Amino acid sequence: MSGNGTTPGDDPLQTAVWRLRSRGCWADAAALLLPATPAAALQRASLLVERCLYTEEGWEEAEDALRTAEALAHSDDERGAAACERGYLAYAATLLAVRDRADEARAALGRAAALVPPGAPARALLDFRRGLLAENLTRSPQAARAAYRRAHAGATAHADPLLLSFTWRHLAGCALRDGELAEARHGFAESLRIREELGYLVGTAPALVSLADTETEPEASRLREEARRLYRLLGGVPTWLARHLTPAPPAATA
Repeated sequence: MSGNGTTPGDDPLQTAVWRLRSRGCWADAAALLLPATPAAALQRASLLVERCLYTEEGWEEAEDALRTAEALAHSDDERGAAACERGYLAYAATLLAVRDRADEARAALGRAAALVPPGAPARALLDFRRGLLAENLTRSPQAARAAYRRAHAGATAHADPLLLSFTWRHLAGCALRDGELAEARHGFAESLRIREELGYLVGTAPALVSLADTETEPEASRLREEARRLYRLLGGVPTWLARHLTPAPPAATA
């Protein structure tokens, strides 16, 4: 989940890619990119990897695109970015129980960390993904929070609002698990605000659901209903959100 949701210089191609990506049309966005340069090949691979996490489909296409990006990478920055995507794809496959690739995810993200220096623009995304690995695969909440904080600082320093929406969201999740309700509500609200401002529709429903978990009624129900509307509008994406949108059974009456 890289990219800041903006199009510097009003590049028509990047504007089109962003609009498609933000609406969950990753394959269409990737089709606009010719993998003739390391940057284009990497961006194309990242779109198809992201599609896997949101739809649980397209694994082979993502693998093919990633192999192309890896073959074209020559500098340490390019190789590090490709390794970061490799680790993220392996993480997604493990998280969604497609195949256990946890060792591959750790190795690839570790390789990326050796290639991407601290302070580099790509380091914030790498730190964020290492936080995901720590939180969801190795079950190390303290390591996850530390990685998210580094990613948050990096996203702030390099003005990457989309990544900030993710770091706010995951830091808020850490706070909620620790019983810090006010901090969690603030973080989830910031994540939602940024996504709405960017027009990142495919990430707005999850943000609404997360914020609802910190609110009282009737606001919580209003937020969840808005999330359901967006989820249906986008054709049931992200797929993993379905279990969070199932209406609670009605209370029994005498």
